[in-house]
Amino acid sequence: MTASQHTIAGTVLTMPVEVRKATQHMAMFSVDADAAQAMIDYSGFQVCRYRPNRAVAVLMLMRYIDTDLGEYYEYGTNVMVNPPGSEAKGLRALQSAGAFVHHLPVDQPFTLEAGCKIWGYPKVMADFTIRDGHTYSFDVTIDGQFAVGMDFKPGLPMPSAFTSKPQEQPTYSYRDGVRRRTLGTMTMTDARYRPGGATVRLGEHPYAKELASLGFPKRAMVSGSAGNVAMSFADAQEV
Repeated sequence: MTASQHTIAGTVLTMPVEVRKATQHMAMFSVDADAAQAMIDYSGFQVCRYRPNRAVAVLMLMRYIDTDLGEYYEYGTNVMVNPPGSEAKGLRALQSAGAFVHHLPVDQPFTLEAGCKIWGYPKVMADFTIRDGHTYSFDVTIDGQFAVGMDFKPGLPMPSAFTSKPQEQPTYSYRDGVRRRTLGTMTMTDARYRPGGATVRLGEHPYAKELASLGFPKRAMVSGSAGNVAMSFADAQEV
């Protein structure tokens, strides 16, 4: 089968798109499921209720260093949702859940165009301020308005044997009336995790007001980082 291609800003991308090196900071939060559903109801996806009226939101910063889309920063607000047609509940339901991408600011125009056109991601342009010390912090500013920031305490090293095996991770998106599923694979090394360990700061941008509706700022269930991440993204499929 011939690999599909996409032309973005005059550059031809051959699928899958490869990320050869990136770093990651992420935190998982338990949030009110009804509030999360109200936030993403426009998409037609259903949040995964892993406990009675509780859902999982994942806030994440990626620094993409060596990729087919160039070098850039990306922040994501993700809500774990059931596959279309599934009404599964409980902890086991999270095994088949995927991340619905609700916010996805980036700081480079090429990846913005590629993300919107190829995968239907809600990418917008933003500015990022990074403070990389004992505590890793970042701020996201959109149209001159502070939207969201996070502070991470260092975690405990995780043996590579637990993280270096390729993992398939579906993400879901909604754009222009179309729901999409994108299957990606990821491997990581130099990973660290800890209970809690991340705090969220909110600004006045509309993104911040949506996060506040979920109960932010709030304590993370778990947070983590990875110093070496490799990823591969296939074409999106309509669902």
